[in-house]
Amino acid sequence: MAETVPGGRVLIADDHPLIREGLALAARAAMPGVTVDTAGTIGDAVAALKRHAKYRLILLDFVLPDARGFSGFLQLQHEAGRIPIAMISANENPTLVESARALGAAGFLHKTRPFDDLARDIKKLAEGQTSFPAVDAGVAPSALRDRIASLSGAQLRVLIALSDGRLNKQIAADLAVSEATVKAHMTAIFRKLDVGNRAQALLAVQPLLGIVTADRST
Repeated sequence: MAETVPGGRVLIADDHPLIREGLALAARAAMPGVTVDTAGTIGDAVAALKRHAKYRLILLDFVLPDARGFSGFLQLQHEAGRIPIAMISANENPTLVESARALGAAGFLHKTRPFDDLARDIKKLAEGQTSFPAVDAGVAPSALRDRIASLSGAQLRVLIALSDGRLNKQIAADLAVSEATVKAHMTAIFRKLDVGNRAQALLAVQPLLGIVTADRST
């Protein structure tokens, strides 16, 4: 196993201050000399990425105030480029773990893990390895992953806005584009997802954008 390179920066996106502090302590134990930045929303995380583009690792809570299902991960993944992103959750649903793996996450860490185990997992991630818990056989949505991967950044943002129930006019205002542009993106999204309308598009991405439990602690 390669030695962990000291220093660098890690971004932790979680809206619970105590969880952020615990993860920061684990990151510092795993990566001596690392600088830890924190964010409480996807918007804050994107802003941090614009300030510091060379993060070594991003630890992302699955449930944030401005994210639904994997929408936050997909948005951050687009902004982060090659920076590895590991999901953090208290939810141990095997489908969640396998979906994260299929979408290209570097790992999936359970918040309930002991401190030493978390630090060990973070060290593996910092060394360029992956870290996923062992799960029972599950179906990874690889075909859906490939279709979503084919979307452009603008199309992905429109799809995420669509999943939140926003109308074309609202999406256009939020993204500072014309309604005609939104409609053009919609047409491309329908083609790439192999669907015919908004309802079918939402059904197609439901396994990824709609994996949300009633337990806010996830």
